Amino acid sequence: MSVHIEFNNVTVRYGEDIALDDIDLQIQEKEVFSIVGPANSGKTTFLKCINRTIDLISSSKVDGTVSIQGEDVRRVSNVYALRRRIGMVFPLPVGLPMSIYDNVAYGPRRMGITDKQRLDELVEQCLKQSVLWDEVKDRLHMLGTKLSGGQQQRLTLARALSLEPEILCLDEFSIAIDPVTTMKIEEVLTGLKEKMTIVLVTNLTQQARRMADHVAFFNASELVEWGETEKMFENPDKEITGRYLNGDFG
Repeated sequence: MSVHIEFNNVTVRYGEDIALDDIDLQIQEKEVFSIVGPANSGKTTFLKCINRTIDLISSSKVDGTVSIQGEDVRRVSNVYALRRRIGMVFPLPVGLPMSIYDNVAYGPRRMGITDKQRLDELVEQCLKQSVLWDEVKDRLHMLGTKLSGGQQQRLTLARALSLEPEILCLDEFSIAIDPVTTMKIEEVLTGLKEKMTIVLVTNLTQQARRMADHVAFFNASELVEWGETEKMFENPDKEITGRYLNGDFG
């Protein structure tokens, strides 16, 4: 496998506050890479650096280099094209004020896909991948914002998958989803790594253990260590990593 995403000496500040402090790591193509750590350790900021939504925060300042397939994302002239390559799902659902069908078809339509059969296939595929199809297949024209919170979160995931991104960033995607459905989505996502690179931020350390090929532990804006999942859980280099992964603090 080749390196897909690389952070070199990346420091992010919000005003005077350091959110990420001199981060160096590599994420391989077509793997699940999980980021764990307590609150305010920089996990979400890490994701925002990948697709440059960090640019939307006026107080932010980024030093160092974030690269995708060797290209510095901060030198990309068309940031919208960059973001189309990177699906993003945040902890709280962001439903568009339109039907379930149109929520999923919105991105493909903007990319120029107008063939109804192709759109129908994409909508069904993405709703199945987000484990929502069986619940909504008979009411696709219902307003998406009328769904329950957990269903809206899965609709957000379906919308992120609709552009068939090369990178999928998930920030606590299962926070509003019941455990049984979460496990089903985990199985789908693990299979999807054959097609894309998945970067998963989670506070559920066992979720990281189940899904990830590599795990990074962040604490107090610093990358404490990262490595293969089983090594991180069974024999981490740092004592604090083992304490966190064993649930001694969070």
